[in-house]
Amino acid sequence: MSKLDQLKKMSVIVADTGEIDAIKQYQPIDATTNPSLLYKAAQLPDYHGYLKQAIEWAKSTNASSNELINHASDKFSVILGKEILNYVPGRVSTEVDARLSFDTKATIERARKLIHLYEQEGISSERILIKIAATWEGIQAAKILEQENIQCNLTLLFSFIQAVACADAGVFLISPFVGRILDWYKANTDQKLYAPSEDPGVKSVTKIYNYFKQHNYHTTVMAASFRSTEQILALAGCDRLTISPQLLDELKSTEGDVKCLLQSDQITLPQEKIDHSESIFRWESNEDAMATDKLSEGIRNFTHDQRQLEFLLKTIANQL
Repeated sequence: MSKLDQLKKMSVIVADTGEIDAIKQYQPIDATTNPSLLYKAAQLPDYHGYLKQAIEWAKSTNASSNELINHASDKFSVILGKEILNYVPGRVSTEVDARLSFDTKATIERARKLIHLYEQEGISSERILIKIAATWEGIQAAKILEQENIQCNLTLLFSFIQAVACADAGVFLISPFVGRILDWYKANTDQKLYAPSEDPGVKSVTKIYNYFKQHNYHTTVMAASFRSTEQILALAGCDRLTISPQLLDELKSTEGDVKCLLQSDQITLPQEKIDHSESIFRWESNEDAMATDKLSEGIRNFTHDQRQLEFLLKTIANQL
């Protein structure tokens, strides 16, 4: 049995891609997208029709020139999400524009818009997770959305305080970024090699997972942003693992025993429940240089790729 097949018995496997062919091949339960993945998919010839469809819909709304590309971008993400849902039995995650990461009201409005667009396509909200950056403002937006039964996936999560705030807000799912945490430590410390059990990204997710299970939080932990199969296997048993096609292929083509390392009934290091407020959240975030750096960088990178996608849409719109 391949390592991927064994892993599927321990954790829910999610495809970290917007490419339909990869989803067909690996048959994950769920799929996640983000602006970078959408822009990558949009450049493939097979997706040109989806872009045109999104633009034509946006034009039909009589939107102003400033609004048209935003509408087309949201519609493209929904069209692609709908297509993905033809091949996964669970959910697809669709991300709110990263430029709204520090605006609670605008994030809520954009999330409601995305859900409405899915409903127009005949897709119920039960099959959608709205991805929001785990800023303080994003977490407060998610808290309100969850109360409206719009379930959320809080992304760009790098710190324990982000995770605790999400759980206390009743967020459905968080995506702690394993690989990007490791990237920071390799770039900013003298240590360049880590055993899987000592990998700072792996240790971060393990701490969060154990804390959630110990204190009976219902928030799902979905480890993300992996750099190697070793990182993935070190988190076998985590609620969910979202994995790129390249690493899914490595796991599928490799055999060997996989051990379930995260188990809710075998937590040996109890953690005291912590309270937090906005001021505590901001202070703890400020004290964590890695989390502050990577959150800001992630928002900038997603924004860059969102703008690239919008430029592509604008170019096509001018040709129609």
